[in-house]
Amino acid sequence: MGTGKGVSVLELVDGMGEATGKPVPYEISDRRPGDVAELYADPKKAGEMLNWSAELGTQEMCEDTWRWQSTNPMGYKVAEEEEVVIEN
Repeated sequence: MGTGKGVSVLELVDGMGEATGKPVPYEISDRRPGDVAELYADPKKAGEMLNWSAELGTQEMCEDTWRWQSTNPMGYKVAEEEEVVIEN
């Protein structure tokens, strides 16, 4: 759920670059077939039904996304434990 304010792809690229401390390489090209020009939602109903609203912005979202990914490199997949053999 977002704020109801649109964010451009370049804003996300810049935000992730700042969050990671590394520039994110990108190439500007024509829109691909099926890509939408704009996509956003009105969070008003979520506010009414859940009494919730987004308080943070794009930069904080990028930082939080990078923090989660950095501490969970396998995503939601549980890493298989390595077998440890102890010899006496």
